[in-house]
Amino acid sequence: MRFFRGCLTGLCLVAITLTSQGQEKEKKDTLRLSVAEAQKYALTYNRSVQASKMDIEIAKQKVWETTASGLPQFTATADYQHIFNVPEFSLPTVGFTESKINGVDNVPGFTQVQPFKDKYGSNVWEYVYNSPGAALSPKDNVTFNFTLSQLVFSGEYIVGLQASRVYKELSDKSYVKSENSAKESVASSYYVVQMLTENINVLKENLKVIDKTYQDVLGMSQQGFTETTEPDQMKINKATVQTMITSLEGQRTVALKLLKVQMGVDFSQEVALTEGLNSILEKGNFQYLNSSNFNVENSVDYEMMKTQESLMNLSLKREKSKFLPTISAFYRHQQLLKEPILNFQPKDILGVSLNLPIFTSGQRLSVVKQAKLTLDKTRLNKEDVKQNLTLEYEKAKIDYQTAFSNFSTNKESKELSYKIYNNNIIKYKEGVITSMELTQSQNQYLTAQSNYFNAALNLLNAQAKIERIVSKYEKP
Repeated sequence: MRFFRGCLTGLCLVAITLTSQGQEKEKKDTLRLSVAEAQKYALTYNRSVQASKMDIEIAKQKVWETTASGLPQFTATADYQHIFNVPEFSLPTVGFTESKINGVDNVPGFTQVQPFKDKYGSNVWEYVYNSPGAALSPKDNVTFNFTLSQLVFSGEYIVGLQASRVYKELSDKSYVKSENSAKESVASSYYVVQMLTENINVLKENLKVIDKTYQDVLGMSQQGFTETTEPDQMKINKATVQTMITSLEGQRTVALKLLKVQMGVDFSQEVALTEGLNSILEKGNFQYLNSSNFNVENSVDYEMMKTQESLMNLSLKREKSKFLPTISAFYRHQQLLKEPILNFQPKDILGVSLNLPIFTSGQRLSVVKQAKLTLDKTRLNKEDVKQNLTLEYEKAKIDYQTAFSNFSTNKESKELSYKIYNNNIIKYKEGVITSMELTQSQNQYLTAQSNYFNAALNLLNAQAKIERIVSKYEKP
């Protein structure tokens, strides 16, 4: 029995230890983030930002790919061949004659032919040598080729190298734009979550007041001091606020998931937002209310258009460079695994190749004209972007000033409606006003509260937008 109790106690201690460790681990794993920390987190884990960062690496590799195409190139090839009928080489038939009576037998390599009489009547013996055929090449052979080439001059290569570096600059600027967009979207979603949280908290506090009033009115009704419809009205008010809380909690869940997506956080990861809406508003930077310092030349969007113009200009140069010759040098060594009897192919060759375009029926001229028109169109787009950015800033500034004015008005309305609502609660309990009048003041307060939170959200979003517009481009 004591042993059983000891084991049970030990298991309980282990369970308590594991539970406390699990709770501690959960606390450690929970991301606790302010607005700035959430934005910084997104710059590392946001998928669009990560993709833009990969584009930079791709551009770096593209620069090296273009550079390497003009550096020495070494290739090696091996070719196997089998000849079914190998041609042979034979020497012409040669021979000699010998004036002997009986001839000579068994001359090595020669064949004795029937003798004949010379002019003196003597026997003359003829000997013929037939050369055996020799194969001109082996039946099976392997040929090894080693080639070293070097580009000497190519206008297209020079322009292409410049274009790859400009393309790298475009990737850098696109990455900065992705960062700015991620920061704006994360801030906006953060504000939405905290606005809904504050709204829910206010409604819950209001629900407590309504519930207490409902209990008081219900008691008074049971004692006959008020009409039986008064508690019913309070019950309706209570249900209305509870429905609003449920709806806002659902919206908050969706908004928090959207924030996680924008930050690059998994849905299962717990996230705690440490900056409340009031705290964000208190330290809000309202310097853009009267500021007019906006230089479109510093905008990353305008910088991207200038880079795009440079790319189109290089594209035009590239098409023009195709009229220039291309010069390359090479050295080639050929080695046969089996050397034939006769091989007239040289083993080592050093040469220079010249490619000079002469006539293409106007095709290259047409391509050059297309590149020139594309460059002109890009320049028009650049000026259009410049004006649109200026217009966007002016509109964002007006929206920001309007949002601030609307926020100030709704903040005052919220405070006044809250004051009226609290006074009406006291009057209702004292029997001065009816439940209908109390309901009207309650609805007025809830409407003012909702308008205040929406105005605060619009102000913060307008600020985030204008901060994104005026942010200066800095090379990553």
